[in-house]
Parts: sequence; C-alpha cells; structure tokens
Amino acid sequence: MKIEKKITILIVDDIPVNLKILQVSLMKEGYDVLSAENGPIARRHISETRPDLILMDIIMPEENGFEVVEKLKHDPKTSAIPIIFLTGNDDVESKVKGFKLGAVDYIVKPFNTTEVLARVRLHLKLSLATKALVKQQAEKMKQIHDAQAAMLVNPEDLPHANFGIYYNSLHEAGGDFYDVLQVAENISLYIVADVSGHDIGTSFITASVKALLRQNSSLIYSPTDCMQMMNSVLKDILPASKYLTAVYARLNRRTHLLSMVNAGHPPVLYHPLEGNPEFIEASGTPIGILDDACFETCEIKVKKGDRFFIFSDGLLERSDSRRVWTALIDELLPLAEKTRQTPIRQAAAMLNELAGEGKGKPDDDIVIMSIEV
Repeated sequence: MKIEKKITILIVDDIPVNLKILQVSLMKEGYDVLSAENGPIARRHISETRPDLILMDIIMPEENGFEVVEKLKHDPKTSAIPIIFLTGNDDVESKVKGFKLGAVDYIVKPFNTTEVLARVRLHLKLSLATKALVKQQAEKMKQIHDAQAAMLVNPEDLPHANFGIYYNSLHEAGGDFYDVLQVAENISLYIVADVSGHDIGTSFITASVKALLRQNSSLIYSPTDCMQMMNSVLKDILPASKYLTAVYARLNRRTHLLSMVNAGHPPVLYHPLEGNPEFIEASGTPIGILDDACFETCEIKVKKGDRFFIFSDGLLERSDSRRVWTALIDELLPLAEKTRQTPIRQAAAMLNELAGEGKGKPDDDIVIMSIEV
C-alpha cells in the first residue's frame, strides 16, 4: 500500500511537559513530529528536515522565538515555512511584532490541544493551497509563453500614477520592460524589470512576466508577496540560463508611503523635493534563480513633490564607457538634480539624454521610469 508523503511538524519549547503534550497529540493525528528545546537546536532540525509547519515558543534561553523566526525568514530555504507562535504573552505588541516577522498565527498558553490541532490543520491547508496556486499559475504561464509582448502603458492612460517613461529596445527581442497599475485611486504600482539575454525567447518571457505580474498585483498582496509568487512560478518555467532583475514599488499617495522591493536591480534614485538626490540602498536576489528567494520590502516616508527614477542598467552601460553600471552609478546624482524643473512625464527622457552626452550608443535596452508623489 502506497503511503502519501507524511507531514512533519516541529515543536520548539523549553518546557518539556509542553513538548510532550503537543508531541503526543500531533502524533495521534498521523503527523511526524520533531521537537527542540531551544532556538539553535530548532534551526539545526529545520535545516536538515524542512518541516511543513513550526510551533514556536517565544520565551526561551539562548535565542527567543522572535530571534529564531527572524533568522528563518532571512534564509531563502526556510522563509516559506509557516510558523505559529506559542506564548504566554497575550499583549497586542507581541502579536504585532510576531506577525511583522512573518508568523501566521498565535496560540496563547495554557493551550487547548483541540484548538492547537484545529489551527495546525488550517495553516497546513493554507500552505498547501498556496503551493497548488503556484503550480496552477506555472501551468498557465507555460501555455502563454508564445504570446506577444503586452501593450506598454502610456502615462496618459494612468494620470493618477503621475509618471513618465523612456523606453528604447536595442533588439526586436528586448529584455527590458515596465508596467504601471492603478489598484486604487490613491495607490499605484510600478515595476521595471530586465530579463537576461536578447534572444527571441526573451520577448516571449517578458509577455509572460507582465501577465503574471497583473495576476498577483492587488491590494491584498504586498510587494514582497508579489515577488515571492512570481519567483515561485518563474523558477519552474524559465530556462536554466534565464532570470530577471526587477524593482517593484507601491506608492500610496494618501499615507505618503512608498513600499519597494529590489530584486537584484540597479538601485532606485530618490530625489526629495527638499533635499539632494540619493540612492535607496535595498538589495535582493534576482527572480527565477532560487526556489525560495527572500525579498524584503523597504518602506520610505515621502512628501508631495518627491521624485523617483527606476532604470535598467542600459542607461549607464554605453559602448564608449567600457565599464559596468556599478562603476558609473554615482554619475546619475548630479544629472537628476538637473531634471528637477522638468515636468515628470519628460524627466525620464531628459535623464537619458544627460546620461548619454559624450558617450557612445547604448549597448543594451533602456527603460527609465520617472515618478512624482
């Protein structure tokens, strides 16, 4: 008789009686159960077995539960494992901190084993549903791989997004692309991405990525959620030599908050209305390389009139420079200052003109997006 793959649950608690009660209850339900009395032992188990779910105490010696979870969420190999906190602290501050770190639920001690089992089943179902959704989307993306590139958005089409664009494809099968979505009257989503390579298959990939982006961009998904979902799907369908870098930003003009993920892309140039241009230091893994890449959201408080420039590496890598963009990036800061009085819809084109003065023709596709709060 064939037995389906068992579900493994790790319990982390420094109180032996808690470990025993939970272990017996979960094993009766057919789960494989591992236990650890502190954070370092737990992380060793997790590294070796990759459990399907973790029940984590907060107050423990050596490392508390918050510290353990923070380390797990920064590791691409363990960041997707659902974690339920077990704690005697029922205060709002602890709960908010736990959820911000990535926990999916809280169970307050002394716990009822029936409640624990119910919550475990719920979050295992949600985890399985997410994996099924990723698989389903991957299948859909394979079917539309041969679709033509989607129509590019014009600034006139989305006036509330208040952006400008400069786009120049060096080859017919360009790898750079962008998109802008208006998910609410005051909330705009922006993405600039660069698919590796310039063969004919690259243009098919960009069309697929744009479709995938629109499937996963909404108010309920954070920039990190969207990038993680895209990575999960693209890791399955991209050829081994393909990946993409990207900047994905959400601007809420009501709360004046910019939330951004940078997935291996050149840094975003930020030009506050009252201040000097600077780069937003945020780094991440390119999309489509690691199974469980970790994408962190950077949040910036902005003011009306502040500007951002999101660009691809082709802006800097000209034929005469013979240097990669990382060696040329600081040249953009004084150039951005010169665009301040230019209307935002023309600012991207002006930045391209300034960056190319006295240099050769572009070696690569160029996308520059200018955004004003």
